[in-house]
Amino acid sequence: MDFRTLPDGPLTLADVTVPACLQGQEDDLLRTDLHIVDGQISDMPGERVEMSGAMVLPAFVDMHTHLDKGHIWGRAPNPDGTFDGALTTVGADREANWVADDVRRRAEFGLRCAYAHGTRAVRTHLDSIPPQDDISWPVFRDLRDDWSGKIDLQAACLIGCDRFDADGPFAHTADLVAESGGVLGMVTYPVPDLHDRLLGFFRMAEERGLHADFHVDETMDASVETLRLISETVIETGFSAPVTVGHCCSLSAQEEPRALDTLDLVARAGLNVVSLPMCNLYLQDRHAGRTPRGRGITLVHEMAARGIPVAFASDNTRDPFYAYGDLDMLEVMRQSWRIGHLDHSRADWAKSVSETPAAICRFPAQSLAAGDPADLVIFRARDWTELFARPQSDRIVLRGGRAIDRTLPDYSELDDLMRAS
Repeated sequence: MDFRTLPDGPLTLADVTVPACLQGQEDDLLRTDLHIVDGQISDMPGERVEMSGAMVLPAFVDMHTHLDKGHIWGRAPNPDGTFDGALTTVGADREANWVADDVRRRAEFGLRCAYAHGTRAVRTHLDSIPPQDDISWPVFRDLRDDWSGKIDLQAACLIGCDRFDADGPFAHTADLVAESGGVLGMVTYPVPDLHDRLLGFFRMAEERGLHADFHVDETMDASVETLRLISETVIETGFSAPVTVGHCCSLSAQEEPRALDTLDLVARAGLNVVSLPMCNLYLQDRHAGRTPRGRGITLVHEMAARGIPVAFASDNTRDPFYAYGDLDMLEVMRQSWRIGHLDHSRADWAKSVSETPAAICRFPAQSLAAGDPADLVIFRARDWTELFARPQSDRIVLRGGRAIDRTLPDYSELDDLMRAS
């Protein structure tokens, strides 16, 4: 239950706490009043509601998810918690079970969770190895239509770079992406002709006017440096559409001078970065009977210091790549702040789950300024330590200035799918 009932109509949330960076100021947190009129943040006051310092954030943007994989753990658990175990298990489950109804129901379950937690926009990756592309992309288009007005949806295709062939079946996938207003995506890892494949990939994206989104160097092997090659190829080609790179774990295992030199290239190429700390913490440096030494998180402080846009996102949810999660961006914030030591740091990290991913993905902009939509998440907490100390299950979620029903779907709704073979 919400910790407070708010009236309908024009109102003033009196004495709330907001991140100063979301109102264009340089302090950490501010105590202020927020006025809401006709579904927007306003300069005009309304009915006054004393909030006693409750923290307010704009509705979240979750820019790296896998709705098509979500919630298969019950029938396809990771046998050993490793990355290879995840790849093998998901591949087998996809071939056996991912018909349209299965993908749609699980993806919708995830969206219902995200909406209840306060998310307004989602980019999902879709496994697009044929024939799955012709199954999942029509499902995505239907979901995008059905969720219009609640969650803005984008999708990026996902294949391994070894499957990319500019003259092969991927051209059909790229056309599906373009027809669906999507993003061209690929996983990069060391293959002998990766540079040629990247040239073909960027040429395909440019011909169709598509943004690019890569899964990059999701390993603790310091010798893996496809991020460097992506940056060099963007600079070489002059590819001008937004390019996002996710994970980038191997940077954390490299010698400092080499890693920082790569980041200089990333900044020069104008890449955007999305960090996925929860999934990386789960998979990376996992060895049976051995305590992990590496966290897997990429070099977010060093990136931010170079002006590289950095966002944080959920990644996988209750599937072999991550056994947990609920598409709750507050959990992503809480864990990212702890894992990445974002506390005692710069004061604008709050943008990394709202303004920054919205700008990267070209979702409608939203902050906490007058004229912005009153799509807000309100917490009883009054500062960062109170916010991150508890799950905030009694938060208030406003969409268009009105509180929504935050009832989460029950896992039992998917029980029949868990019996699939």
